[in-house]
Amino acid sequence: MNCIKYIRNNTNEFIKEMKRRNIDSSKVDNLLEIDLEMREVINKLEFNQKEKNLLNKKINKFDKDSGEYKKIIIQGSKINELIIADNANVNQLKQKVDDLLANFPNVLDISVPNGKSENDNLIIKTEGMPRIFDFPILDHVQLGEKLELIDFNAARKISGSRFSILKNDLAKMQRALINMLLDHNKSYSYQEITHPILISRNAAYNTGQLPKFEDDLFITKDDRVLSPTSEIPLANIHSDETIDIKKLPIRYTSYAECFRAEAGAAGKDTKGIIRQHQFAKVELVSLTTQDQSNDELERMVEIPEKILEKLKLPYRRILLCSGDTGFSANKTYDIEVWIPSQNKYREISSCSKCGAFQARRLKTKYKDLKTKKTEFIHTLNGSSLAVGRLIVAIMENYQMPDCTIAIPNALQKYMDGQEFLKKE
Repeated sequence: MNCIKYIRNNTNEFIKEMKRRNIDSSKVDNLLEIDLEMREVINKLEFNQKEKNLLNKKINKFDKDSGEYKKIIIQGSKINELIIADNANVNQLKQKVDDLLANFPNVLDISVPNGKSENDNLIIKTEGMPRIFDFPILDHVQLGEKLELIDFNAARKISGSRFSILKNDLAKMQRALINMLLDHNKSYSYQEITHPILISRNAAYNTGQLPKFEDDLFITKDDRVLSPTSEIPLANIHSDETIDIKKLPIRYTSYAECFRAEAGAAGKDTKGIIRQHQFAKVELVSLTTQDQSNDELERMVEIPEKILEKLKLPYRRILLCSGDTGFSANKTYDIEVWIPSQNKYREISSCSKCGAFQARRLKTKYKDLKTKKTEFIHTLNGSSLAVGRLIVAIMENYQMPDCTIAIPNALQKYMDGQEFLKKE
């Protein structure tokens, strides 16, 4: 969440930043109007509280049976009614301010380029050359069905569309990839966590998924949320805490099944396992100080890149423009892997710096040893990696003329030395 004091004191700058996000200035004006009304009521409340205190001091000077005493009692009663009304009004207006604030995205980092869509993103670097095939290639769906490694029909009977069943060696590969990713992340000092999949609405609100993305979430009858990303539980571990600065940065990694309704993705990637309602992901979350966060983002984005290099998969790093950067992020790098059947790069990881945006809701702070001030923590998150998309990339880039799939050398030790995926 953005800081209302910052918006008050830097209104023109905030409006300019929101325009980069395609947010109309009238929404900022509306927020500030309600904020001003709230502060005026607070001033009235404080005045009446002072009047009440003066009456409390004054009343002790009079006898309880005197006319002055009774007069002060009547005055006090009227002021109490005003105080009760003002308190209720302040609480109502504060809730309105918070509700409006919750719908404003993060202020972008100065290094984020202006742009309207993914077409305006910047390619930072490209690694590896796409393989040139000397035979007709198949996509991952065709390969999976030919080798009887993916079963969409059975998944549809169980759960409906946009689910899949991985079988035999492909199920084993998913497990191997998860272990490989977690081991790799631990070598970068990330602590492995296993967390609940059912999370509270408050936890989802704290990291910015609510209220903005409610339509993309699966919500249970008891009003909890099926976690769409491990970012939420990992970041909430330290909610309502002031962390000892000597413990920073704190780094967590986790594998979890994630769930998204994908309400805004109708017609996109409905074939195969690229975009599903349930998917496996290994996540990275870092908590840092303000002066560490930029370096932490650069360090974080190298982690999924090194995995793709180990697996010898062509990829590129993209700096997202203002119109494509996510709601809670102030700077995001996407990693895109080469998908041969689509003849293009597709997102497989997203690493974001959120500054203090999430921490204001999380109420996660640290004490700066130099300034002696208590500051909000800076949060970062990244996928390392989306396991389903990694499986797609391996299947398609490593396919052979007979439809078998070579297993990358770096992954073979996690698969008992197995070299190929074959039909059993």
